[in-house]
Amino acid sequence: MTIAKAAVTTIRNPVLPGFHPDPSILRVGADYYIATSTFEWYPGVRIHHSTDLVDWRPLGGVLTERRLLDLTGTADSCGVWAPNLTYAHGLFHLLYTDVATFAGGYWDPQNYLVTAPSMAGPWSDPVVLHGRGFDASLFHDEDGTTWMLSMRADWRPGRNRFAGISIQRYDHRTRRLVGPEHVIFEGTDAGLTEAPNIYRKDGWYYLVTAEGGTTLTHQVTVARSRRLFGPYTVDPAGPTLTSAGRPDLALQKAGHGSLVQTPDGEWYLAHLVARPYAPSGRCVLGRETALQKVEWPADGWPRVPDGIPAEEIPAPAGVTAPPPPASPASIGSLADDHFDTPVLCPDWSTLRRPATPDWVDLTSRPSYLRIQGGQSPMARHRPSLVARRVTDSRCTFEATVEFVPRNFRQLAGITAYYNSRNWYYLHMTADDDGRPVLDVLCCDSGRVAAAPGLRIPLDVRRVGLRARLDGPALTFAYQTTPGSWHELGRTFDATTLSDEYAVTMVPGEPEAWGFTGAFVGLWVQDLGAEGGYADFDRAVYTTG
Repeated sequence: MTIAKAAVTTIRNPVLPGFHPDPSILRVGADYYIATSTFEWYPGVRIHHSTDLVDWRPLGGVLTERRLLDLTGTADSCGVWAPNLTYAHGLFHLLYTDVATFAGGYWDPQNYLVTAPSMAGPWSDPVVLHGRGFDASLFHDEDGTTWMLSMRADWRPGRNRFAGISIQRYDHRTRRLVGPEHVIFEGTDAGLTEAPNIYRKDGWYYLVTAEGGTTLTHQVTVARSRRLFGPYTVDPAGPTLTSAGRPDLALQKAGHGSLVQTPDGEWYLAHLVARPYAPSGRCVLGRETALQKVEWPADGWPRVPDGIPAEEIPAPAGVTAPPPPASPASIGSLADDHFDTPVLCPDWSTLRRPATPDWVDLTSRPSYLRIQGGQSPMARHRPSLVARRVTDSRCTFEATVEFVPRNFRQLAGITAYYNSRNWYYLHMTADDDGRPVLDVLCCDSGRVAAAPGLRIPLDVRRVGLRARLDGPALTFAYQTTPGSWHELGRTFDATTLSDEYAVTMVPGEPEAWGFTGAFVGLWVQDLGAEGGYADFDRAVYTTG
């Protein structure tokens, strides 16, 4: 007997759970793409694909090599900010900012553009554009001209650091900016005006920006003009989307939006959100991507129903078939990686250096991932961390590792990781007498300590390791015999792996910021550069 499957009529948010902020959405024909920020992680600019806005498949990242992006030495939460994906003249255009710092009021935001005939590449060498501000985007006008927008950064003490939205023409034939820069919008009283995108509809230029900062006061602001250079009038109804002042909503920090039109003429807004574990609390999953339905009433302004982020929205017309079964690489699903492929699956990311064969080896030992040991957790040049995003508040990550440490300078295991200053590390290493031991290191705001009373002698080289996140609670376990797990008996605070916890302030300025999200992963350290490595036989990520 055949059982009919229910039609898919809703989109459930977030559509990209876990660390997937600053979405730039694009439709080309029947295909939708979303590009999201990746900061200090490779591959740079993560891409997801859909044909219905309901089911999204990870394609991996665009910036896979140092030719396209060099993150050597990149500080926490710097690197790739707010990519912009467009299509024109038969090419995909990916514009991205590589931010060097945000200390002392400086950003040093260098903008680059790469192009390709398809999302599979090949991607061109980067074109170096201006460094006047970040959150850059391209607008391809109906007359064939292309324009580059960005927020306008002002480093001068006492000035507005977010000094409006600027625009300048980009000549796609000579691949350079031409003509003068124009400031077309200075924002509203919400301040912190950034993330500009322009859309042309019914004779109007619609300027979509983010304001209020990427925290609980975030919002999407829309202004419009009959002329590209303005003046722009702000929607008199207020923000198009925000969750500010609504701690009861499950989706917080709503802002940083981009629009897309379906083939049938429906409109949707892709935007970032976050899901705190308690009202106004910490967001371990980081900033995520959601979609909202957009209506165009008679006054000609794009409107999200009630102006707030909904957890479920109508799918586009004509979406009647259920999405295909989730593949092992799908986010938020069972991911059981036996490392049988010659390259890492799209769920994996690497920290500050691309996954090159000199340290990520999937061929020397078939069906194993061999990771050559790297630098310490505090180093920002050659870490050896292969990790995946945490996509659910309740999840389990298991890995089997074979490792023979020579001394205390060699460590291998699994981590629950936020940045170089906040992480937990269940690892094998060697004691002073050379015997292997299992231990847990904790880093809290840059202070490293061993968890007391958890050091366990080992008499095997093959160990199963497990991390379990249950909301704010993080626990570890290990096994030396398959199926026989031993809990370590201590609960750690998972909320230290959050944007909010990562922030530290000095008077008037951020000393450290948090723009990413929690990861779980495989970490190998060879602090003496003595050739240490570890083999991982399997890694399993489950939610719920």
